[in-house]
Amino acid sequence: MSSATEAPGVVELERPAGDEHEEHDRPWIVVVWNDPINLMSYVTLVFQKLFGYSLAKATELMLQVHHDGKAVVSSGTREKAEHDVARLHAHGLWATLRQD
Repeated sequence: MSSATEAPGVVELERPAGDEHEEHDRPWIVVVWNDPINLMSYVTLVFQKLFGYSLAKATELMLQVHHDGKAVVSSGTREKAEHDVARLHAHGLWATLRQD
């Protein structure tokens, strides 16, 4: 006979091993997309100013955007990526973030 005051049975739910942890470990990346508005010299300058890249590195990334249509310009936590995207938008560049 079952009593009304008995606690219900404990139900254990299985979680996929490591999936949730791996999601949090993957870095977020910031992608800058090619646009028909900004000059290549301006994009290079923005990369130098915002990320501290050398002229050579900033030029390399700008050319990747120009020729390939996009380039990854930074990575890190979601908060950092969101901040970088906001700064790029403030400088008139098209940028998005995604988890790598």
